[in-house]
Amino acid sequence: MSRSPSFRVKTEVSPNVDSESLKQWVIAFCAIRFDLEQGQLVEECYPQGVLSHDQELEIAYSSFPDSVSQHQNRSSIHDCIFFFRICRQSFKPRIGNAIGSSHEGRKVDSSEYLYGYVFNRQRHDERLKRGGEQKSVVILSHCPYSSVFRPLLQIVGPLFFDIGKKALEHIAAYVSKWPPPVPGQVMDLPIGNATLKVSLPPALSLPLESGLPLEESAVPFLANNNNQSVVQGLFHDSDVFGSFRGLLLQLWLLWELLLIGEPMLIIAPTPPQCCEAVASLVSLVAPLLCSVDFRPYFTIHDPVFARLNSIQEGESFPPMILGVTNLFFLKALRNIPHIVSVGSPPPNSNRLPLSSRSSTGRVSGKPEGLGIQQLSLRKFSPSSLLNAVKMRRDGPLCLMTEHKEAIWSTYSATTKPDTSILNRLIDAGLSPRVEESMSVVNNEILRRHFIELTTNFLAPFSPYFRTTMPLEGSSPYTDPPSLPPFDANEFLASLSARGPGKFILKRMKSNWLDLYRRFLNGPNFMPWFQRRRAVSVQEQERLWRQARIKTDIHQLISKFSEVEIVDSFNVIERLLLKEMQVIFSPEVLK
Repeated sequence: MSRSPSFRVKTEVSPNVDSESLKQWVIAFCAIRFDLEQGQLVEECYPQGVLSHDQELEIAYSSFPDSVSQHQNRSSIHDCIFFFRICRQSFKPRIGNAIGSSHEGRKVDSSEYLYGYVFNRQRHDERLKRGGEQKSVVILSHCPYSSVFRPLLQIVGPLFFDIGKKALEHIAAYVSKWPPPVPGQVMDLPIGNATLKVSLPPALSLPLESGLPLEESAVPFLANNNNQSVVQGLFHDSDVFGSFRGLLLQLWLLWELLLIGEPMLIIAPTPPQCCEAVASLVSLVAPLLCSVDFRPYFTIHDPVFARLNSIQEGESFPPMILGVTNLFFLKALRNIPHIVSVGSPPPNSNRLPLSSRSSTGRVSGKPEGLGIQQLSLRKFSPSSLLNAVKMRRDGPLCLMTEHKEAIWSTYSATTKPDTSILNRLIDAGLSPRVEESMSVVNNEILRRHFIELTTNFLAPFSPYFRTTMPLEGSSPYTDPPSLPPFDANEFLASLSARGPGKFILKRMKSNWLDLYRRFLNGPNFMPWFQRRRAVSVQEQERLWRQARIKTDIHQLISKFSEVEIVDSFNVIERLLLKEMQVIFSPEVLK
């Protein structure tokens, strides 16, 4: 981002907002105050009237750090940025065998989910009740464009606390003048005397509820050989290394759990930490379309919580990733099968940090280290053994007394950690400036690896997306052949015989076929598969259309019999009508 430190708006000029253009990026800008008597209150909402009372209430509850996780910060002002994702409609968890379900013709509701990007300010003042106050500025959008809204919050948040609600109106005016978002592209977005230079995720990586037309989704998800940066997916700007630095050896387990759609509870001391961890986890499976319901910051006030809390032991948990800070969830959602603890408590927190991070994951108490060689050379420590025994005995409830970075899961991963990748990661030491720059390098190393891992895992499905063109000398005035039909059992039998490829065989155990079977039965497969198929069908139609345009019709029909000419004429007439239906509206055709 390029931003002038002397950012100003001309408050004496009345802003001119194009509401239709604004909705392409932002639904509303809100200012929310935490009132001691009435709770969370939406003080300002611009544009007005776009949210129902229930939506305002749910957004307000999601826009403040959880009271149970609130740390005792004695500084005068404390700012933090995080984001949440909530349902705008009734919660309907997608459970069951995805292979047997059909998504053909499904009309995606672009308002199914709402993303809220929060700038929260806590101000300590002994003269006020309870010693302080807190407010939040929230950007609401149907788009998961964290690369846009995080830097925008850094402008609109402080500006609101300087000039009040005028900041929301003026920023909305600037945003309404932006061009429409173009997925997969780098965009320069002017905002006052500043410019946000952002990269939007490709359309194929965006959730289904984004409502993008297939034309925009047809952009291939391929790396540019001339561009050394990582191929981007959803939340490509998230800090994978920083979020899971204490659990690096378990990244492959987490990748696998998300791949097959296993429910996970991500717990962290603060909202920014749990949000970053959930976003980083979702980004690990790029270029796969993540169809698991992920909630970067989840509170007990979310309407979904009542349903989750009623799940009895033995019942299946819906495929969700929940980012939380409230330790109450450890008891309320004790049936969730996988719990991940990340992050570190802030200074002066009520929760005690463990003296050393766990770099290996589940029950380890080894000192911090980045390379597997370093890990293997650590000497045995009696305290490490005691910590491991205590964590295994107490389970995740041990987080009630002291914070640890760990994973509690009985799942046995098929994918083996790539030690060569771990050994390439750089330990930045204690310097914050060096730490930030080295995290960029480490994130690129990790993201490249997991993109390659996911791409190779999905490679056996490529024949089902293969397009064809008319053979040379043949007539293009016929319907293109259908793509190969998919049958799960036949696919698994064929894959078992030929293998998934050297890359996967080298990095997975001998039960790799079970992982493919779990993937086919999980929530991620069918939405991704059918979306890719739809894009391939559209690409094939484009190729055949180009072939028809280039064909010399006189030369072609000179070789036809009279019957073939008549048949071709009927096909051409039907194709022309189809083209006209695309170009013109039904009213014009009449």
